Amino acid sequence: MKAFRATYRLQLGPGLGFAEAQALLPYLDELGISHLYLSPVWQARPGSTHGYDVVEPAAVSKDLGGEAGLRALSAAARERGMGLLLDVVPNHMATDDANPYWSDPVRREQFFDVDAATGHHRRFFDIDELAGVRQEDPEVFAATHAKVVELVADGVADGIRVDHPDGMSDPAGYLRDLREAGVAHVWVEKILENGEVLRPTWPTEGTTGYEFCVDVQGLFVDPAGEAPLTELWTELSGDARPFSAWADEAKAEQASTTFTREVERLQRVADVPGTLEGLSALHIYRTYVDPVTREVSPEDREAAAVLPDAVRRALLLEDEAVPAEWVVRFQQTSSPVMAKGVEDTAFYRYLRLLALNEVGGDPGRFSLPVAAFHDANAARAERYPHNLLATSTHDTKRSGDARARLGVLAGLGQEWAGAVRRWRTDNVALRASDTAPTATEELLIYQTLISVWPIEMDRLEPYLIKAMREAKQGTNWIEPDEAHERAVLDFAAALLEHGPFRYGFDGWAARVADAGARAALGQTLLKLTSPGVPDVYQGDETLFLALVDPDNRREVDWDARHAALDALRAGEPPAREHAKLHLVWKALRLRAELPAAFTGTYTPIPAGEGVCAFLRGEDVLVAVAVRDTATGAEGWALPAAAAGRWRSVLDDAEHELPDGASLASVLGPDGRALLRRA
Repeated sequence: MKAFRATYRLQLGPGLGFAEAQALLPYLDELGISHLYLSPVWQARPGSTHGYDVVEPAAVSKDLGGEAGLRALSAAARERGMGLLLDVVPNHMATDDANPYWSDPVRREQFFDVDAATGHHRRFFDIDELAGVRQEDPEVFAATHAKVVELVADGVADGIRVDHPDGMSDPAGYLRDLREAGVAHVWVEKILENGEVLRPTWPTEGTTGYEFCVDVQGLFVDPAGEAPLTELWTELSGDARPFSAWADEAKAEQASTTFTREVERLQRVADVPGTLEGLSALHIYRTYVDPVTREVSPEDREAAAVLPDAVRRALLLEDEAVPAEWVVRFQQTSSPVMAKGVEDTAFYRYLRLLALNEVGGDPGRFSLPVAAFHDANAARAERYPHNLLATSTHDTKRSGDARARLGVLAGLGQEWAGAVRRWRTDNVALRASDTAPTATEELLIYQTLISVWPIEMDRLEPYLIKAMREAKQGTNWIEPDEAHERAVLDFAAALLEHGPFRYGFDGWAARVADAGARAALGQTLLKLTSPGVPDVYQGDETLFLALVDPDNRREVDWDARHAALDALRAGEPPAREHAKLHLVWKALRLRAELPAAFTGTYTPIPAGEGVCAFLRGEDVLVAVAVRDTATGAEGWALPAAAAGRWRSVLDDAEHELPDGASLASVLGPDGRALLRRA
């Protein structure tokens, strides 16, 4: 099996099947990727564009090339010393006649979580067409996992990613079943909230990396911007509440509307007072109390402390009158309430700084100190050295490059607030009324434009519609206010041609793009060198400015990327637009040449709040300016292990440490350094 050095996520679908993925292997191999990380390869419903609406999990998708195509892709990868990771969707399947488990009434009753009282099935979030699967049944597990277990046993895949484990009745038991079936390398799509850690008893390599994504962005957000951006937000929204209040409100709305069906089923099992309030009170996605073994962890007790008393006692197995089924279903229900309430509602309402509104993130935490980032890295190195490290995924609210631009605004807080106020005055004639767009929608537009500029309306319009409907304030998916939406879209379109706005905005866009590029490259370098396995989302090895799906699933120009890499490998100096590709290629080549350094120790190097620096093993040194104004002039406290001669991996410059070079000279004008022992 190939060692896990770096994964590359491919979103398979029309135009990108197994044969097309196989054609990309030379490029990805040259880039330094060890594993192709594939979106679901299982037979999905007819016309599926993403693969998560599976109809036959024991069969490989014919649309993508069938099992023969997958095995051919794996064989070609192995000839290059590469491997595959497969995405498994155990929580749900599509309610489609093409699904043999759903179309057969007998098997439907066994395989799916159906309420006998109403005939309703447990859903994936609020999607009626995706029904919850009873993986706790050994026969169901065996039938739905026969093919993936076979593919792993045959060496076709080196490991799997588990989609949405929190939806299952017993995630820990499910992971144990996978391990017992011979699947040794498993990553979970587990969203960890601020301060939450992955349960240590789970047999897993770690998560898919959202917590790293959030932390590395927070590292680059200047805390000095919190006061002026909060003042601006309060002024525009007329609401001074912290984000936690917005989140609690949105969760309560979702629990009492979208998830009425689930709540009513829960209450039929046991009418525990405060159930509705309890579902929206948790600060994490769910607890993991096991009513069979009666295991209640300290983490569960801490999380449950915020619940209404009757709910807390029932959840912690202190009320013998409450059946085990209630405990299981409460935990399964709190997860979608959290996801839809926070990620898909509150994130679109609370718009203080959109860089912070990311999956697994807490927009109430404005920035992350360097010491906290080091602590997280050290903990990961000890507990989950193969945890994936992400900055962009198919599910992030925006790409890492777009998020980095938004983060720059914190360092320009007072100026940005002033610019927004001026634009609101300059653009008043473009508004259909005082509330079309609202002041907060206008702020959303300005932040969105500057995050992905340049952008045209063919991309901006679907994003704004989605953002407005997800916010559920005046318009929504069920009862859209098309007149209001049209007014907002017309305003956005008019902005693109409005001279007084563009006169000031274009300068801002250029300034933020420049600083954002430096921040994005710094974050990329940290992803490539921190403890864990860096994950590159398709196309994100070059400048990738994308909004939430479907914008982040646009077609990738592979030929242009391969040509650019060939030029770099031939010795051409990296052009500005290929700086990221150059960095990824150089860093992954270093990981291939010095694998022991990246599985070795992680040693933080104190360098003030403006610079993040560390050693990997004894042969790799990394330093990144996390503030655009940081030059390294404050110096650093190099450990004795850092003494000696070092060579830059990025430009071949040599530095004698500690006396022959300063932090400022090591960082250089780009504010980042990747050094190896000379």
